[in-house]
Amino acid sequence: MPIRVLVAEDSPVVQIVLKRLFSGCSDIELVAMARTGKEALDLLPRVKPDVVCTDLHMPEMNGLELTEEIMSTMPLPILVLSASVQAEDTQNVFRVLNAGAVDVLPKPIDSSVGNWDDLKQELLTKIRVLSGVAVFTHRRRTASVTKTPTVTREERLRSYQVLAVGASTGGPQALLSILSTIPKNFPVPIVCVQHISRGFLQGLVAWLNSETHITVEIASAGSIAKPGTAYFPPEDKHLIFDRPGRFAYSDVPPLSGHRPSVTVLFESVARCYGRRAVGVLLTGMGKDGATGMLEIERAGGLTVAQDEASSVVFGMPKEAIALGAAHYVLPLNEISPMLLEKVFR
Repeated sequence: MPIRVLVAEDSPVVQIVLKRLFSGCSDIELVAMARTGKEALDLLPRVKPDVVCTDLHMPEMNGLELTEEIMSTMPLPILVLSASVQAEDTQNVFRVLNAGAVDVLPKPIDSSVGNWDDLKQELLTKIRVLSGVAVFTHRRRTASVTKTPTVTREERLRSYQVLAVGASTGGPQALLSILSTIPKNFPVPIVCVQHISRGFLQGLVAWLNSETHITVEIASAGSIAKPGTAYFPPEDKHLIFDRPGRFAYSDVPPLSGHRPSVTVLFESVARCYGRRAVGVLLTGMGKDGATGMLEIERAGGLTVAQDEASSVVFGMPKEAIALGAAHYVLPLNEISPMLLEKVFR
């Protein structure tokens, strides 16, 4: 059975381009094209899509309002197609993600057919991934039977010096869940890698800054990592430490298709910090971060993987767990309390 897709898009040009794009794909079927969010909402019960692709700005009902309505009445995987790649507008994109959309893809500002060629495969891949997402497990409220791990005597005597976090699909929401609970006086720096489409990094940083108590910024090569600050690598650069506390960039080729790579960061953290490092691997497709987390574990550091029930896509954490790299496997809502207990004391 082909994957059934509903598109909410008010641009006639983009509508034509997307119809042509999907017409040549045997495993994806465009079942409806809506010009407004309201029209898309009315079509849902009749066409029963597997995935919804929505623009951000539409008449009658915008992408945020459409996402909120879908997630409150008939939860479905949602992909945001947006040309909004400026920091002042991408915060709106991340509000849509926080409302329940799973992923975002930049729409060419010039929407002629040729400009979609580079995005075609990425769009089709994202739709295929989203079609396999169980109805937004990251938004499900479940009673957990796993208790937050207690601090051992050995850990009480240890002083952690860095927290490294990696995420991919579903990661912005998961990162917000953790970073929003961290106080300004958190005693160690936080370094993060989030796989995200080109053009949206500044918006992610701005959005997290507006929603958390800590400072969130892009790391500068040669700068010193400060406690209570979360850092992201710039686009298309691996982030590493050339020595404890000092950032550097690496231009080595993408690892598992990613630059920045979670594994490259984790391996650097393991080398520089050893047993004083904490590595957390969150929801995401693929295996980036798994072998890097194993290096932190082998160095004696603390490692945590998000569990399957709370992950949007249980790919990266699953790979780390299979390698024996995760000391703890926890629901998303238990990761932050555990970090505060073990690191902030």
